[in-house]
Parts: sequence; C-alpha cells; structure tokens
Amino acid sequence: MSESHSTGHTDASHESHEGPIRTPRQLMWAVGLAFVVPVLLIIALVNFVAWGNRPAAGTEALADEAVARRIMPVAQVVLKDASNPGAMKTGEQVFQAQCAACHVSGAAGAPKVGDAAAWAPRVKTGFEALLTSALKGKGAMSPQGGGDFSDFEIARAVVYLANQGGAKLDEPQAPAAAASAAGK
Repeated sequence: MSESHSTGHTDASHESHEGPIRTPRQLMWAVGLAFVVPVLLIIALVNFVAWGNRPAAGTEALADEAVARRIMPVAQVVLKDASNPGAMKTGEQVFQAQCAACHVSGAAGAPKVGDAAAWAPRVKTGFEALLTSALKGKGAMSPQGGGDFSDFEIARAVVYLANQGGAKLDEPQAPAAAASAAGK
C-alpha cells in the first residue's frame, strides 16, 4: 500500500506542477512565436506611423512643378549690364528696397535717414569710407545690408542716404562711363 500511496502522491504532485507546454515541440513553437509576434507588431506600428508622411495619389506633391521646386538650385546667377545705368536701380530704389528697414526706424543703432546730427561725423569720413562700410558691413549691418545689389547700386544708395542727412555728394558715375572718362 505504501507503493500505491507514494505512486499516487507522485502523480498528483507531478500534475499540479505542469504548465501549458508539455512537449519540446510546443516549447519550440512558444519560443518562436514569442520572438516573431512582437517583431511583426513593431513593424506594423512603424508602417502605420510612417504612412501619413507619404503623398497620396492625386495630390500635387508629385506634380512636375512641385518636383522642380524641390530640386531647383539654391543660388542663381543674374547678370546686370553695368554699362547701362538706366537699367540699374536708383539710390532711392535701393534705399527703399534694402536700407529703409533699419535706417527709417533706427533699428540696431542705424543712423536715421534725414538726421543731420547722426550723419555729420559719418559724412566727414568721406564717400569711400561710407561706401566701404555699406559694402562690407559695419556693426549690426551685414554686407550690403543683406541685399544683392551691384556695388554701383549700393554707391547710389549711399549717396542718396548721406545726402538726406545733409551731405552734398555727387551721384557716382556708372563703371563704363567712368572708364571712358578716364581714357580721354
């Protein structure tokens, strides 16, 4: 009786410690699925999140103009005819387009247009010093005030701005006119 009692006891304790995996084949399937299922869920989640960034069919994102805008060069070369001063901007036009933003309000310490007291010490340094400051930048002002004008156009703007502050500077000559005057 002791054998049957011990055998029964062993069977009962063995059954109480068993889990859902009873064979090596079930163990291999459980380990495989424990790895594959989370990986598939992560891939599905990444695709779901990234799907919103793709342009849909019928949108203008793939239109020829949109593609051309995205691949266009950053810089462009524009050739100006320096021998034709009429094609160039006047000093007032350059001032209005580029300089007025700071020189009308006095932003960043810029001398205000028409303020003779602020311009007097600057005018005393001469046209070349004023032009150099405008071309190369000074203080908070970047070169050409951040514009993309020719040196001749900037010179016209310097004369216009200085003359508004009480100077009596002559309008600079166009580069071609200056070269022909020097050759005579």
